[in-house]
Amino acid sequence: MSETNPELKNIIEAALLVAGQPLTIEKMLTMFPAESQPTREEIRDVLETLAEEYAERVMELKQIERSWRFQTRDKYAPWIQRLAEERPVKYSRALLETLSIIAYRQPVTRGDIEEIRGVSVSTDIIKTLLGREWVRQVGVRNVPGRPALYGTTREFLEHFNLKSLEELPPLSALRDLDTISKELNLRLDLEPGAEASAAPSDEAPGADESAASAEAEPEPAMLNEAQAAGRD
Repeated sequence: MSETNPELKNIIEAALLVAGQPLTIEKMLTMFPAESQPTREEIRDVLETLAEEYAERVMELKQIERSWRFQTRDKYAPWIQRLAEERPVKYSRALLETLSIIAYRQPVTRGDIEEIRGVSVSTDIIKTLLGREWVRQVGVRNVPGRPALYGTTREFLEHFNLKSLEELPPLSALRDLDTISKELNLRLDLEPGAEASAAPSDEAPGADESAASAEAEPEPAMLNEAQAAGRD
């Protein structure tokens, strides 16, 4: 790695601290006039330098797909969470199962999800996941009716603090719901200035999901719910 330009490093660091969202290299390049724009390699060198400098600090430089952001380390989550004025929103077990199946088996149709779960999927659940921008329609299956195919989004990775889908735990490594819920409940969005937001939860599920939704779990517990994806 070549020596980084100190002023370029200051600009990139300042941008990442105030952006409020992950930044791609393409987005960082837009800060500079065309005649004095750094190269992609120079920005990558700056990002590597910043990652090393923050390695021992309370904040870390986290890569989310092709984007980067500063965030508080997970170990400080119990204290940061006490600053939130509202409790984190909770979602039903049915919604978390649905999200997990999409994450692990994508692209999937609503019919695929229903086959794996053994019950019908509420329209409200799909609407909630689309509204949160955790999933999106990625195409249609070329069969009669052309059902929509769903997959996860970059917002999904950002919310659950994942660099890529490869960081999802393997199904064989997942443990019981209570244990992993306590651990992953700390994985709120802890980038600078983040607050717990009260997004609308899915509406009451239908009768076929009442048993699965009897007890709501904190949303980060969804990773454990992927156990449902192994039942087929």
